Amino acid sequence: MPVPRTAWFLRATKSALIVPVPETDHLVAWHRRALSSRATAVVPAHVTVLYPFVPPNLIDADTIVGIEAALAGTTSFDCVFSQVKWFGDEVVWLEPKPDEHFRTLTQAMCKRFPAHLPYAGEHPDTVPHLTVVDSRTGDPERKREAAADLAAVLPVHAHIDRVRLVAGDDDHGPWHTVTEFTLPS
Repeated sequence: MPVPRTAWFLRATKSALIVPVPETDHLVAWHRRALSSRATAVVPAHVTVLYPFVPPNLIDADTIVGIEAALAGTTSFDCVFSQVKWFGDEVVWLEPKPDEHFRTLTQAMCKRFPAHLPYAGEHPDTVPHLTVVDSRTGDPERKREAAADLAAVLPVHAHIDRVRLVAGDDDHGPWHTVTEFTLPS
């Protein structure tokens, strides 16, 4: 599979492997718009598999083949987001249950791409999560209100059937899909 060399791709400074969760897009987008001074969210609702990943200028056909190999044998799965959680008092997130499938995806990618540790090794025991509001967004009171609003509409059931390679830059957003990998049933 050829890697795009479009204008946005050439400007991208980061890449990530994510699991999109479209069932939560409306919740995440609404709260990000309400709490952010930035124009739009730069990444859709997702659970991160591996970030940071290969620098965009180094992504090539071998990278794509490596991702496919790491995903071999992985099938689609269901999960439920039923609880709002916090990292400190800065980040509001939704907890996926079960989370083992997400952990397995991260472990498979780290095994295949050992130079790319989750969050650059800052968090050795990576916790699968779907960030709704991060440390760059909103004041503490508004974050608490968002957490309460989210708790009132949970649970959200999701079917996870793809992994997406995205590239972009948070400061220059938005992130774009480089390619997508479908997980078979």
